Amino acid sequence: MVTLLLLLLFQMAQPPTWAQEAIWYQIFVERFRNGDPNNDPTLASIRGSWPHLEPEGWAVTPWTHDWYAMDPWAEKAELDFYTAVQLRRYGGDLQGVIDKLDYLADLGITAIYLNPLNDAPSLHKYDARHYHHIDVHFGPDPVADKALIAGETPDDPTTWVWTHADRLFLHLIAEARARGIRVVLDVSWNHTGQTFWAWKDVLAKGRTSRFADWYEIESFEPFRYSGWAGVPELPELRKIGAEGRVHGRPVPGNLHEDVKRHIFDVTRRWMDPNGDGDPSDGVDGFRLDVAELVPIAFWREYRRFVTSINPDAFLVGEVWWDVWPDRMIDPGPWVNGDVFDAVMNYRWYMPTRSYFADALPQVRTASEYVLHLDSISRGQSQPVRRAMMNLAASHDSERFGTSILNRGNRYKYRMSPRETETFRVDKPDAWTLRLQRLILAHQFTYIGAPHIWNGDELGMWGGDDPDMRKPIIWPDLRFEDEVAHPFGRFRKRDTVNADMDLHAHHKALIAIRRRNPALVWGDLRYRPTDDPQQALAYLRSHDGNRILVVFNNQIRDRNVAVEGVPDGTYTDLLDGTTHTTSENGRLQLPMEGKSARILGITSPISPSPDW
Repeated sequence: MVTLLLLLLFQMAQPPTWAQEAIWYQIFVERFRNGDPNNDPTLASIRGSWPHLEPEGWAVTPWTHDWYAMDPWAEKAELDFYTAVQLRRYGGDLQGVIDKLDYLADLGITAIYLNPLNDAPSLHKYDARHYHHIDVHFGPDPVADKALIAGETPDDPTTWVWTHADRLFLHLIAEARARGIRVVLDVSWNHTGQTFWAWKDVLAKGRTSRFADWYEIESFEPFRYSGWAGVPELPELRKIGAEGRVHGRPVPGNLHEDVKRHIFDVTRRWMDPNGDGDPSDGVDGFRLDVAELVPIAFWREYRRFVTSINPDAFLVGEVWWDVWPDRMIDPGPWVNGDVFDAVMNYRWYMPTRSYFADALPQVRTASEYVLHLDSISRGQSQPVRRAMMNLAASHDSERFGTSILNRGNRYKYRMSPRETETFRVDKPDAWTLRLQRLILAHQFTYIGAPHIWNGDELGMWGGDDPDMRKPIIWPDLRFEDEVAHPFGRFRKRDTVNADMDLHAHHKALIAIRRRNPALVWGDLRYRPTDDPQQALAYLRSHDGNRILVVFNNQIRDRNVAVEGVPDGTYTDLLDGTTHTTSENGRLQLPMEGKSARILGITSPISPSPDW
């Protein structure tokens, strides 16, 4: 009986199957698609977000506007670009996401991760007004929704109502699920916004507020409190017993009991909206913001609570920097089966960018690169490795193409024209696109769940926050050329349009991964690497499905020899060419510089145990 219980516990501790085979697409709703111009934000709706200005003549920015060109209201107010851009709104909404679900299904996406939708004044929505409501301007009737919310008692779930925006989100979940797409929601249980209902009560009543113990308040006279990363707009929720915390290691202690109760109530609402015990009408899990800053004991409780509602739910944490900008946190303590299923795997991208794009910090040889990959997965179970969210860009880093175009910079470090005078804000060139394709071949054939930041598949570009948050360049819209520079420096004129060749390449890679179970469930075995020739090859094999992946990481075109492979026919799944082995298990492959081949294998003999 004990053995059976242990086996059941082990099975429950594994990431859900669907997350291990997921193709992720991350959506930043405010910049994704304006599906309903009648619900666009107003100046009043953004009140409470930085920079706390209300310029005369403010208006929603046209979707197709030259990104660095100043809005008329910003020019009149004599604002600099990086202040003005935080005041911009473009009107992206849930209807826009619903309108593009067929696009995502056609691309091959099986799971979407939505940046915060909670009612909030900022463009990023990490400064919640309410956790339990969708932003009213993401829904069809903001005025009516505000009136509905005003009739609630926010800390009493029995008084909560379903707004029009809330119901549209539930409709989005149903429409996504009908297309075989899971939905994961981004939340932050580390902080709220200054307009959050409990924080407003604290501001009004001080130490007599019933919610004064919810926050990290240092003193009431004078009033001082802790905001996330020192940002006053994001007051931190209180951690009990977290003294002596060490950065990069799990935080001791727990959250305040009343805070936990509210978080659990909100979680239940989005996971099982009608409360019937069937979670199929709710979200499939959560992406958990700044997860390393929240006490790990809370996360363990949270996992138990979430899986009690839906045993197939997925929890992915943001566990990021240890020593900025050199080393990322080892996620081991968070992915042992009792906390998260996976983390956002920025640790995959940093050495991958370095090796394939010759970027800083340098990874010079295939052998060195393999050691990097082995080191970042050390101690992780195979199911956890398969569920890791392997990403090249997100809402918190420069776009994929811009990261490669500026490969002389370290990853994310000073990746902005604000911080680097020579930073290139222009459209990625042909060589950059070749390097992107090379990295994509690795992303979609390596262990882990590939992740696409919305718009990267269309060739978008932009530096670190906020420049990676441009509106998506949909093919049916005509955009202004990009000619402006935020500091008036020289730049070339760039036409702004969707790169449908890059889109087709993403679609092809997704199809290859979805048709070949070896690329999801298979083990990975490296063939002997050729460091002087910069050749890298590995085998993925599962239940008779076998894939050989070969990289020519040299600049020049050449023949790449792969040793130790069985006799047979090797068909390139990207270009359809076929290749056969010679004597002694050697495969000769003509390859362009900085390119990859993904080869399906048909062999006349049974594979050896190494396969």
